[in-house]
Amino acid sequence: MLNRVILIGRLTRDPELRYTPAGVAVTQFTLAVDRPFSGQGGQREADFIPVVTWRQLAETCANYLRKGRLAAVEGRIQVRNYDNNEGRRVYVTEVIADNVRFLESANSGNREEGMDMGGGNNNFGGGGGNSGGNRGSYGGGGRNNQDPFQDDGKPIDISDDDLPF
Repeated sequence: MLNRVILIGRLTRDPELRYTPAGVAVTQFTLAVDRPFSGQGGQREADFIPVVTWRQLAETCANYLRKGRLAAVEGRIQVRNYDNNEGRRVYVTEVIADNVRFLESANSGNREEGMDMGGGNNNFGGGGGNSGGNRGSYGGGGRNNQDPFQDDGKPIDISDDDLPF
């Protein structure tokens, strides 16, 4: 069985950070994801998908994501239900994210930011690390987040054999 989803969209509001009674951080936000076709009036339609993040990932999303920002979310779909005050059963479908990638920052306009954040068992680790400046991965793992293409003022020695075209 496989339950995996990858979404790219814009946040409809700032993430909402809360803590469980046990002190575990949880963040909820909604991602507006464009549909691949236009509606009857020629207007582009979107789906508004609820996303939930937990623990360190939740705190980081609450600190860095804002309304209107472009983000990629990877996770699984979860359907849960509960009985409301009127005794009716309510079903909630949401994405439980285990990896969030910020695709732009506050001061970048529409430029891709490329900051990864993950929790659980992915390449980015889940604990305490740092953001590595403007680019890089969030989380531990011992990787060097220094940009190898950073301009340090020295000429770059590239031969025609190094170019892929």
